[in-house]
Amino acid sequence: MSQTVTLTIDGAKIEGQPGQMILGAAQEAGIYIPRLCHKDGLTPHGSCRVCTVMVNGRPMSACTTPITEGMVVENDTEQISSLRRDLIDMLFVEGNHFCMFCERSGNCELQALAYRFGITAPKYPYMFPDRDVDATHPDIMIDRHRCILCGRCVRSSQEVDGKNVFQFVGRGEEKRVAVNAEAALADTNVDVTDAAIEACPVGAIIKKRVGYVVPIGKRLYDHKPIGSEIEADGAVTAK
Repeated sequence: MSQTVTLTIDGAKIEGQPGQMILGAAQEAGIYIPRLCHKDGLTPHGSCRVCTVMVNGRPMSACTTPITEGMVVENDTEQISSLRRDLIDMLFVEGNHFCMFCERSGNCELQALAYRFGITAPKYPYMFPDRDVDATHPDIMIDRHRCILCGRCVRSSQEVDGKNVFQFVGRGEEKRVAVNAEAALADTNVDVTDAAIEACPVGAIIKKRVGYVVPIGKRLYDHKPIGSEIEADGAVTAK
């Protein structure tokens, strides 16, 4: 059996390992595929669909689709970019995101993706859902207004922390991240050092007493677009 798999992404031939997902193979080759629910080291989830690519003419999630020999992937086309802009737009209007007042501004992956795709204001009407904030824990709080249901906290708590602090409950518009307790976050065994706390890509799960410590101009995405580190480190540069 061959030790490598050859595929094409946006006209560039790259090699990956058997069993590797498209997103991982692209990342190693220096091609950035946008993502929100995906986090390296966690089981692929495929829920946000921001990583959608065209595979041999069919839309597939790059984080859950294994590479195959001769596969042709389209990642950087106007069709795909339009789809991603719509998905990002919907994530903004389905929650209550006020970036100018959020302590994750500049470090938020959702905000950074919006800037990368040239989104300054969503085109869809805001839904303004009525969500709650759980600040009962002495070191951590959950602001569900900002939650995008990516599931990174759920998988990190289970797969890295060895706990089951967070889990999805409800369906459709009622779906939300709940905690493994009868009442609130303070009644769980979550700790401020847990990987689940760092896994949140937005400002839904945050540590107390550290907000705004990093000044504007020194935050993660203040100077370079999200994904720049992948494009800079890899062997191939995306279009």
